[in-house]
Amino acid sequence: MTQQRIYMDWNATAPLLSAARDACLSALDLAGNPSSVHGEGRKIRMLIESARRDVAALCGAQSANVTFTSGATEAANWVLTPDFRMGKTPLKIGRLYISAIEHPAVREGGRFAKDMVSEVPVTPSGVIDLAALQAALATHDREAGLPMVAVMLANNETGIVQPIADVSDLVKNAGGILVVDAAQAAGRLPLRIDELGADFLIVSSHKIGGPKGVGTLVSRGEILMPSALICGGGQEKGHRSGTENPAAIAGFGAAARFASQGLDERMMAVSVLRDRLETAMLAAAPDVIIHGRDGARIGNTCFFTLPELKSETGQIAFDLEGVALSAGSACSSGKVGQSYVLSAMGHDPRHGALRISIGPSTTTAEIDRCVEVFAKIASRRRLSGAAA
Repeated sequence: MTQQRIYMDWNATAPLLSAARDACLSALDLAGNPSSVHGEGRKIRMLIESARRDVAALCGAQSANVTFTSGATEAANWVLTPDFRMGKTPLKIGRLYISAIEHPAVREGGRFAKDMVSEVPVTPSGVIDLAALQAALATHDREAGLPMVAVMLANNETGIVQPIADVSDLVKNAGGILVVDAAQAAGRLPLRIDELGADFLIVSSHKIGGPKGVGTLVSRGEILMPSALICGGGQEKGHRSGTENPAAIAGFGAAARFASQGLDERMMAVSVLRDRLETAMLAAAPDVIIHGRDGARIGNTCFFTLPELKSETGQIAFDLEGVALSAGSACSSGKVGQSYVLSAMGHDPRHGALRISIGPSTTTAEIDRCVEVFAKIASRRRLSGAAA
């Protein structure tokens, strides 16, 4: 009998919610361009605006400040730019400061030249070094323009939560702009853009059970905005031209509604399963290193290293046993390499690490099956070492 596969790679993409699928299909049945003034156009415009309100509610923002994009990567490329405006007045950003553990979409620096991007180290516990950030901002050249800081709320590999409120205080004291990548945090942590002290939030649909290919940049207000990345017909208030994708946006809205409801209870249940997993892993292989276990993490993520087991070998071994997990970020065209996140935390990255990430539909039986596979792989590693 074929073993049913187990999906434990929710940080790469969450399974599509049935409500999101239904919303996508319903939108596909609607004719009309959302920019058209006739009845068909107005109907599909209403659908988009309803989804915009749902996404705004997820982020604790105003719907007028939600701009839909093709995903988090586009949102990052749009907002990470030296060219801003304050109302109609051009505003220059002099330098971008990013943490050493940012997602590749942010690490590339958007539209900043490479020599205009500074990397801020993280501590061995995986959080941004606040003293280093403060020092960098203190020496920022204000004549070149304002400083911009981009920091993720929850790391996509380790799940470690960053001290965004503290980062915000430093950025505001320096008169800068704060961009928070909330792609992994959405649906797992409460999001309130004002409480975070962020000027912009980046959110991705497919990380919360919506369709792929849609995301958003959420701003605190309408006055301070980056220059447009895509120009044309003036859709999305001129910030992101091109006919909107109503089906994807509708699915995003449905996923945002689900993510907003019962978040604390849902994530508590997920955390219990993750803790069950890690306790059993430590019992099966006491030398396993669970990165960030003693700090604040989102409740669905376990990033671990088995000494003497290379990450690519482990990923293949789990896959052959019917368990889908990853070796970190899934945004590098399928590459499996050394983790820059581990390197930034001061760990030897040569053997890498594996990431198990779960969600609301993960079951206890799946957790226990994953532990069985883990124990089998760990034992095989020991036997292989003894034979050598």
